[in-house]
This record gives sequence, C-alpha cells and structure tokens, in this order.
Amino acid sequence: MEDLLEKKQHINLLMDCYENLLTDKQREYLHLYYDDDLSLSEIALMKDVSRNAIYDNIKKAIHSLEKYEEKLQLLKKHQERLKLINQLEEEIQSDHQNIEDHLKMLREI
Repeated sequence: MEDLLEKKQHINLLMDCYENLLTDKQREYLHLYYDDDLSLSEIALMKDVSRNAIYDNIKKAIHSLEKYEEKLQLLKKHQERLKLINQLEEEIQSDHQNIEDHLKMLREI
C-alpha cells in the first residue's frame, strides 16, 4: 500500500515539474487517474475509448515524465534544495537556542 502511495506522490511531483511537456491527452489522463482518483475503466467509459488505450497512454506519459527527470533532474535538484533549506533552518534554530541558553546563564550570574 505504501509503495502505491509513494509512487502516486512521485508521479504527482514529476507532473508538477514536467506536465507542460506532455500532450493534452496525457495530461488529462494522468490528472483523471492520479488527481481525481478515477479507475482506468471509469476514464475509458468517460472518454469512450478502451481501458487498454487509457492504460497505454498513462504508461507512456509516466515513461515520458521519468525520461524528462532523468535528463533534466529538476525534481532531484528541487528535493536537494529543500533538504539544504531544512538543514539551514535547523542549524539556525539550534544556534538561536544556544544563544538564548547562554543569555539565560548570563542573566542568572
């Protein structure tokens, strides 16, 4: 279950980075499947195409997203930036706490 959730989250992050590089149909199918949480059968019925056509389009779109990430690495770089920002925030918070502790000790002297 967690793997499916992680995969869905990963696809959504890739879509945030690269969805404008997909075809309109690919974008639409991915949104219906991942954002609106519709089944392949529901999308096929709505779009009046076969379930297999929907599956193939989604699979091809995901492959395209992964290829874009492999070449451009926008998501990887974004995640690295967020990690560094979090580390900086933690260090600032830690340093700030140390300063407050020292000030408190000085006041008590």
